[in-house]
Amino acid sequence: MQVFITGATGFIGSAIVKELLAGGHQVLGLTRSDMGERYLIAAGANVHRGSLDDLDSLRSGAAKSDGVIHCAYNNDFSKMEETSRQESLAIEAMGNELVGSQRPLLITSVAAMGIAIPGRPGTENHFDPNQQNPRKATEIAGLALANRGVNVSVVRLPQVHNTVRQGIVSGLINVAKEKKISAYIGEGTNRWSAAHVLDVAHLYRLVLENQEAGRYHAVAEEGIRLSIIADAIGKRLAIPVVSLSVEEAKHHFGPLAMFVGLDMSASGWQTRERLGWNPTNPGLVQDISKTIIL
Repeated sequence: MQVFITGATGFIGSAIVKELLAGGHQVLGLTRSDMGERYLIAAGANVHRGSLDDLDSLRSGAAKSDGVIHCAYNNDFSKMEETSRQESLAIEAMGNELVGSQRPLLITSVAAMGIAIPGRPGTENHFDPNQQNPRKATEIAGLALANRGVNVSVVRLPQVHNTVRQGIVSGLINVAKEKKISAYIGEGTNRWSAAHVLDVAHLYRLVLENQEAGRYHAVAEEGIRLSIIADAIGKRLAIPVVSLSVEEAKHHFGPLAMFVGLDMSASGWQTRERLGWNPTNPGLVQDISKTIIL
């Protein structure tokens, strides 16, 4: 298959590119920069110049491909409404090129979308379009295309990690470096799910090749307590680990405070059963213990 990938030079997208090429597929990677073009060529992929704002470039990339993986996303939390609008338009533009075919469209969401009851792990079969999480725009756009017959699958992500990056945890590490303490809120019993980036990339390939529409959770570890994550950061940076109140956390974590107290645990057992996905790479705490500190 020739697969069109948005976010092809990003942390997760670049791992997907390598996974697909190793599996014998051809890759058409979206990039808007000369540096990105050089990276894709060196990796063995074909280059498609454009951006998420350039809908014509998205349409043409999807039109010339046997399948599409959309994993680019603007994570600027100060522009959530604008980002949601951009996301919806981008998915619609690519999906329009797939109407009337069985060519798969894989879109990327977050595992927390599957949480029906706070404190219980999210599952693949739950989605509430009325929830507050701005990432709902991704899945709403996907549902609209599915209702038009497009073969849409949603890959939901936890904290995706290796020894260089660890999702939101990387932000916690940066705050800990700056404040000289590693913190969590209250007893730190809220949990976050996680998966290694190589396992995540492999799941994208399995979903693509299986071509069975649905929601999939790229979850290797269902829930790691925030107190354990904070302790791992403290050990890696050799700094104290402390518990903060909710009010203290607002000042300490800044924009990340909205996430630190949340329970974002999720189950991936349905995905494992459906696809035979078996994560084998290191866990989050192990990668934190070896994370590269700049």
